[in-house]
Amino acid sequence: MPRQLNILMLSPTMFFADYGAHVRILEETLALQKRGHRVTILAYPNGRDIAGISVRRCWGVPFNYRVIVGSSRHKIYLDVLLAGMTLLHGLRHRPDIIHAHLHEGALMGWVLSKLTGAPLVFDFQGSLTSEMIDHNFLSPSSPFYRVLYWLETRLDHAADVVLTSTVHASRLLIDRFRVPPTRVDPTPDCVNADTFNRQNFSAAEIDRLKAELGVPPGKKVIVYLGVLTTYQGIDKLLEAVDILRRQRDDFHLLLMGYPGVVRYSQMARQMGIDHLVTFTGKIPYEDAPRYLALGDLAAAPKLSATEGSGKILNYMAMGLPTVAFSLPVSREFLSDGGIYAAETTSHSLADALRRALDMTAEERTRLGQHLRQRVIRHYNWDRAAEQIEAIYHALLSGEPLPVLAVRKARIP
Repeated sequence: MPRQLNILMLSPTMFFADYGAHVRILEETLALQKRGHRVTILAYPNGRDIAGISVRRCWGVPFNYRVIVGSSRHKIYLDVLLAGMTLLHGLRHRPDIIHAHLHEGALMGWVLSKLTGAPLVFDFQGSLTSEMIDHNFLSPSSPFYRVLYWLETRLDHAADVVLTSTVHASRLLIDRFRVPPTRVDPTPDCVNADTFNRQNFSAAEIDRLKAELGVPPGKKVIVYLGVLTTYQGIDKLLEAVDILRRQRDDFHLLLMGYPGVVRYSQMARQMGIDHLVTFTGKIPYEDAPRYLALGDLAAAPKLSATEGSGKILNYMAMGLPTVAFSLPVSREFLSDGGIYAAETTSHSLADALRRALDMTAEERTRLGQHLRQRVIRHYNWDRAAEQIEAIYHALLSGEPLPVLAVRKARIP
């Protein structure tokens, strides 16, 4: 049996915050702990503690105690504080493996790896510069763009192995950033299909929760659960609802997440569609399956072409037919089971939602079952942890790395 490893996981986030990269960090940690390894997470000062997860937080400041979503200037000083803690902790409790998330974590991990000799594994979840542009934090014409692009490229090459949350991201690293294919391993986002399972919830329980939320009975419920921002396509989703309501009244949108609740509630009210939309605010990750069980279909209108989209896997595990824009990551996960909007426009999204709403209940059930079986076959956290563990041990033993998945895992 492989020996227990001391893994230092660098998480330059307000871990845990119930969305995106946080979920990947949590699920990877749980799966690695299940295999007997000791994982310590270093993170920003704010965030939600999770039972059974060891988190050490860097020093805080008195003027910023809120969860940061996306790019933010506040991250600059938080990264400095976290970098200091990383050096102190890493030199005192020397890790076997440094597992860094996000490019800021890769920079900290690179320095610590040089000082300790511990191999560096970089968990790449999207292009740093592309994400900053998506979040309107950086312009491609900015003088800082070239500097940050150079730094991103250098960090992509610094790790011993780069794990990616999608196969598409692996191709991005190889084609755009020229990272050698032998050091890139697609370890796609996964889902716990036992937890995310509609069969765990009775019809009576679903009806009670609908009533509590004020979701009108007899309507087909479209669910979205994630960050409420422009780059996630929420503006276009509300515009699509506005288009659809002129043609039909058999649906209701359950919009779950944060931080843009006030903004989008006002937008829905101004558009005259607030009676068709229910906002729940933030949903704890452990409650996500119960709320997704209310849906007849799901929407995943994310606009970013480089970031992952783990919410799609949650939808698939719950057996929800899923409408998405025809982007590489969406197609990678959904394959031929997706209901795609061909263009990234609200009209195209409305057309795709219309096709999904026009399906019979039997057709939606068959498609949902197909998606659930696909996620069980290809996106399993236990299998992902086994793959990560094999990489760890190869790095520590000096043996050849496993045949990396750019070549082996052409997921259909």
